[in-house]
Amino acid sequence: MSDCLFCKIAAGEIPADTVYEDDKVIVFRDINPKAEVHLLVIPREHIPSLNELSEDQDALLGNMLHLLPQLAKAQGLNDGFRTIINTGKGGGQLIFHLHMHLLGGKNLPGFE
Repeated sequence: MSDCLFCKIAAGEIPADTVYEDDKVIVFRDINPKAEVHLLVIPREHIPSLNELSEDQDALLGNMLHLLPQLAKAQGLNDGFRTIINTGKGGGQLIFHLHMHLLGGKNLPGFE
């Protein structure tokens, strides 16, 4: 998608503070962090949200989930972390490219 911010980041057209990448995903620091550690895990493939996920993408989603603990450990989050997937406008999704938030550290916000 030519107008998708995350597709442009994945393609290297827009710089990001990348902490991990492979042929399926790219992981970078959120530019507006909500916690001491706030990473975004995105697939290189454009998938607008969980609502549009197909069974063909189950392995991709599984790989993303398995990557989260490795990323957390690499960031020093040994006591735990939070994972959030906002889905749709009503779910707080602002960028319509599937992404997982990995949050942790001292300033982890609570749910109120």
